[in-house]
Amino acid sequence: MNNSLPLAGICVIEIGHSLAAPYAGMILGSLGAEVIKIESAERGDYARDWGPPFVDGSAALFHAINHGKSSIAMSLANPDEAGLLRELIQRRADVVLQNLKAGGVEKYGLGGETLRQSKPSLVYCNLGAFGSQGPLRDKPGYDPLVQALGGLMSLVGGPGEPLSRIPVSVNDMGTGLWAAIGVLAALFRRQATGVGEIVSVSLYETAVSWGGVQIADYLACGELPGRWGSGTAAIVPHQAFACADGDIMVAAGNDGLFRRLCEVLGIPALAQDPRFANNGARVSHRQALIDLLQAEFSRQSTAHWLQALDALGIPCGPIQTIDQVVEHEQTRALDILQRTSDDAATVVGLPISFGGARPSDIGRTPRLGEHNHLLTDTPFIDTPLRRRHSENN
Repeated sequence: MNNSLPLAGICVIEIGHSLAAPYAGMILGSLGAEVIKIESAERGDYARDWGPPFVDGSAALFHAINHGKSSIAMSLANPDEAGLLRELIQRRADVVLQNLKAGGVEKYGLGGETLRQSKPSLVYCNLGAFGSQGPLRDKPGYDPLVQALGGLMSLVGGPGEPLSRIPVSVNDMGTGLWAAIGVLAALFRRQATGVGEIVSVSLYETAVSWGGVQIADYLACGELPGRWGSGTAAIVPHQAFACADGDIMVAAGNDGLFRRLCEVLGIPALAQDPRFANNGARVSHRQALIDLLQAEFSRQSTAHWLQALDALGIPCGPIQTIDQVVEHEQTRALDILQRTSDDAATVVGLPISFGGARPSDIGRTPRLGEHNHLLTDTPFIDTPLRRRHSENN
């Protein structure tokens, strides 16, 4: 724990698995909080097995989301062990994160209302699939399902192409972000009142919020949004173009940039064509314009066009693969790729800097149950948890 970071001194108990709650825990931990991860003694977090690739016995994905935490392995179905966790929360926790299936924490006596009765200062965050209200409140959900139900999948791809998911867990990670924001807001208010609260977020609400612009457009005009591939609905040209040897992304987002783009392409008169004179006209005549621009881009290489576009300040860039991103000089300059403290894995650091410095003490990924000793200073009767800890030490 880095005492110079904003959340130094805050203790977070993460009763979480998979991605959403662990991602929120990783954010809070990277901001300086102590994060104690509660895992199933029988199997650990599901994400430990979400590979290959595997690093030091756990999936690389698990390292990316769980570095810097402690791990306690226990069986919440055992009343004694659930009781130990309640005692730990009472003694240590400022924040609890949980994303068990609906009703899971309540049956173990670990729900927010129950815990806050004895500890009103506790900030308790529920990370659910579909929220606490409505007909789907008890339905389990994972990111691809919520991408489908939340409308995001209907936006991905080009006209006539098969439907596909966004190949990033945007709802899991987005829900983790919203959880962290909610927790930070609740901690800020607690400074003034001394009282915590229950924060609730869900994958479905996150998906609906990602589609907020498209929903606003639909409600304004009654037309469903189209599927524009690398482009966007409301700005043209703002998409990828195929050059003689590869593709580049071009974002000429206003009339001035469009005029400069036409100059670079050697077709300045196009900017005066009434069909393309302003963005609204360009959107209305999208395909005709894209065809004309594409014909010019195909005449030269990516390097030629990127240099020419950069020279006139037109936003553009190559479409890079992950290996190119890792090796890019901009990535290196930002020093956002960080090694865990045991040098076992490389992960992406927190995309925030304080005073020009990124939090860098990211710790390492815990072994399952490695920190069960955190419970040993709590009086309790002999249980399988105590015996497992004794056997492992």
